[in-house]
Amino acid sequence: MPHVTVNGVDLYYEESGQGTPILGVHGTPSSAVMWADAATELARHGRCIIYDRRGFHRSAPPRPFATLDLVDHVDDAAAVLAALRAGPAIVIGRSTGGLIAIELSRRFPDKVKALVLLEPALFTIAPDADAWARGLRRRVLERTDAQPGLAAEIVIREALGDATWESLPAGLKQMFADTSHAVLAEINGHGLDLSDDALELNEEQLAGIRRPTLIVSAEDSPEACRSVNARLSGALPLTHTVLVPGGHLINPAHPAVVDFIDRNAGPDSWA
Repeated sequence: MPHVTVNGVDLYYEESGQGTPILGVHGTPSSAVMWADAATELARHGRCIIYDRRGFHRSAPPRPFATLDLVDHVDDAAAVLAALRAGPAIVIGRSTGGLIAIELSRRFPDKVKALVLLEPALFTIAPDADAWARGLRRRVLERTDAQPGLAAEIVIREALGDATWESLPAGLKQMFADTSHAVLAEINGHGLDLSDDALELNEEQLAGIRRPTLIVSAEDSPEACRSVNARLSGALPLTHTVLVPGGHLINPAHPAVVDFIDRNAGPDSWA
């Protein structure tokens, strides 16, 4: 299995296709496993790179593995692009991955050509979403005090519904369960969506993200996710929005995403 060593950890990655780099950043809890089908389609439209974030599934955790911070994931994403000589990229982030993509575009604008935000977990931008996320954080910590291995299941049941968890094959349930340590490390870390000090960005900071951006919402997602997207669509300067059927696990290769990639794969027009 291919790995790249960045910032002191070995990260699992896959790449396929040629042309404009497309970087996929998964959510929490998750893995690039959940992007496999999408990556096949995305590779028809550019050089698709997906990876397991540090501490998730096939990627090594830091040592000690007590916390994971937003800055860790952002630095890793930038380092993956640098190590693979693959920038600037169209960055697709789902949920927590969308939060990482936003901060990547702020801290490393030279690495980002365009953004696709699939219900990004910037919950602090909307009061109702912030309250929802803080409630979720509290429930996860309360219910995992004696059973830390339940962290991933609790998050999935809350964000995607009990029926989604029950419908997962046994292998995927185990994969998700195995990421529970990383889920709790993010909760106990800094800057991430379920951290106590989740990232906050003001209007000026968001207006400074001058990259073409597609914001995708799903019809059946938690209201908190749609609140975030509504606020973001008014705060980011170069934004298109789309509403798709289904829930929070939005297809990274949805036709609207692919069309956006094709329209932004040429020479930059935002400079």
